[in-house]
Amino acid sequence: MRPLSPTKTPAARTEQIILFRVSGQIFAVSSASVQEVRGVDSLSGAAKEMSYPALRKVKYFVRRGENSVYVINAAMHFGLPPAPPALVFVLRRTRTALLIDGIEKMTSMSRLQALPLAYCNEERTWYRGLTALDQTVVPVVKPDGFLTPDELFLLDASLSQEADAEAKHQAELNAPDEQQDEHNTSITQ
Repeated sequence: MRPLSPTKTPAARTEQIILFRVSGQIFAVSSASVQEVRGVDSLSGAAKEMSYPALRKVKYFVRRGENSVYVINAAMHFGLPPAPPALVFVLRRTRTALLIDGIEKMTSMSRLQALPLAYCNEERTWYRGLTALDQTVVPVVKPDGFLTPDELFLLDASLSQEADAEAKHQAELNAPDEQQDEHNTSITQ
């Protein structure tokens, strides 16, 4: 008879996360979903200010190829008091970037709890779940939860309208020059 071999407990699956701060609150995001971390100063040349009253949380947009990446103020998104952001997370596989106050640390989480039923409104789309780290419960954000497909459509439409209006304005500015050129050409003939 063979002795029973001890059964090995499978190693807990872990996920690398970044703990970040927004208006004094701590949130987590999967490190795999963050494409870039930049200082807000790096936005100054590339980002264009955006004013869309229905989505005040969207402060800027940046053109990346054919798409626009929308820069979201995390404090406004989460309904927190405003705080001056210091960093930008450019999120992978989304068209969003997130203005945050700072990074607390990188760590790993081994357990993601489902959201309690107390999270019953739009915040259910913001979070993947909750995790406990050092006796603290931390919400884990869903990278694609910052803008809905409908909001992206509205923002894209707004940018398209602005671009059309700008093109029309430029055409009107250039029209007097073209008319003058035509007038000068007819006089010389």
